[in-house]
Amino acid sequence: MSLPVLYAHPFSSYCQKVLIALYETDAPFTYRVLDGTPAVQEELARLWPLQRFPVLVDQGRTVVESSIIIDYLTQHHPGPAAPLIPADADAALEVRMLDRFFDNYVMTPMQTIVHNQLRPETTRDPFGVAAARKMLEAAYQWIDGRLGMEGKRTTDRTTWVAGGDFSLADCAAAPSLFYADWVQEIDARFGHLRAYRARLLAHPAVARCVEEARPYRSYFPLPVPDRD
Repeated sequence: MSLPVLYAHPFSSYCQKVLIALYETDAPFTYRVLDGTPAVQEELARLWPLQRFPVLVDQGRTVVESSIIIDYLTQHHPGPAAPLIPADADAALEVRMLDRFFDNYVMTPMQTIVHNQLRPETTRDPFGVAAARKMLEAAYQWIDGRLGMEGKRTTDRTTWVAGGDFSLADCAAAPSLFYADWVQEIDARFGHLRAYRARLLAHPAVARCVEEARPYRSYFPLPVPDRD
């Protein structure tokens, strides 16, 4: 049986989310790096005309959107490690809610700021950037408070965002917070969140993605801090 094939780029935040899941569960796969090679780009266009990535292909089935890809992998290619989506229905809902939180309220405003910088100066949107920064600050505050409450419920200082096990929520959190901190540094008053981001970056599956993406940092249109 052939392995699932992932079309992705190492520097893409949503691709990193799926790669973290694959590295965490140790599930085997074939990596088709979208490096501009025409043949690979043509494959992607045939599979998914919108040409957004990541895209997973498995046994003739095309799966798109990072959360759905991880859900699919959990069901069909779980790997030998613990599942990223809990079997308990209520726990799974919590994980999925936090996954959507990081995608919608951290990843999206971060990308708004980055994409604005890529626009011609005459078409930039300072109002949209201000709104995105406000959203990021509100998201930082909310998740910092949640992490603080989790810390009070357990003495395990490596607790992940949805409890004791690394999950889909952490796969979403890692690239979101990694890049968001570059565009709007997490303030020192959000100590729980800063510590959580540090734990994520030290986690082997996340650290591997950070290192694989390091050669592409020149692509980032804003100053890259040297702290990571």
